[in-house]
Amino acid sequence: MHSGPFSRGVVAALAALAAVGTGAGAQIRWTVDQKASLAWWQVSPHLNHLWATTCPEEPTWKPGEGRSGGWSFDKNLKRPRTGYANDPDTINVPLYPRDTVKAICTPAVDGMVLVQDTNTWKVLRGVITVKGERLITGENRRDALTHNAILQSNRYPDIRYAIDSVVGISRTGDTLHGTSHGVLTIRDVSKPVTAVLEAWPEAGGLRVLSKMRIPASTLTSEWGLSRFALGLGIGTKIWQDVFMGADLLLRPERGPQTGSGGN
Repeated sequence: MHSGPFSRGVVAALAALAAVGTGAGAQIRWTVDQKASLAWWQVSPHLNHLWATTCPEEPTWKPGEGRSGGWSFDKNLKRPRTGYANDPDTINVPLYPRDTVKAICTPAVDGMVLVQDTNTWKVLRGVITVKGERLITGENRRDALTHNAILQSNRYPDIRYAIDSVVGISRTGDTLHGTSHGVLTIRDVSKPVTAVLEAWPEAGGLRVLSKMRIPASTLTSEWGLSRFALGLGIGTKIWQDVFMGADLLLRPERGPQTGSGGN
């Protein structure tokens, strides 16, 4: 729960939005602040190197073992306890979450969420896109393989999550909890996927954490990614789960939105 004191400006903005949202047919379009938002993935077991971010500029992030040269990071960041061991970790996901929003990221995440009634946070629809070529592990050969052979980012530049609805919304202090239902598109394959959400006011907007989980075996069997490119992790069934998510800062557009809300 994030129950720290709000600035007067944030409180006033949220109060105004809640008042607008309760109006008949009122809609609020929230857009992604690209400099302050990031996406990530992480494999379980991560073998001390299988994770990535679109914002390696974030000082609380650290590339894994076997990383390429030239990286500068906080030496006080702890190493994962499991090391290279084949130990599943579904708790420490992501391994290096950021503490607070900083507008330092190279733009890689874009999109919008259309909300009706900010008291109940009824989401009408939304679209979040991630530039696949911006997902970085910190090891140059692995990143090139991911971008060129697995995601084929030159042909399919965007990973897309189209939100149909958000359900099970609850509130703890200033933090909202819920589950989004939507369609995830990787390359030319689209499948329904749910994501767990948390959201709270921060940095003059709404910070939203999302996390989704898919069985690693489905990367080849259902998502059509290259078994050859994914190597031993899939072939020997070492990888068990793939987690994907985003740490977004959404900002409201001025005035109610009544259009289609397309991205």
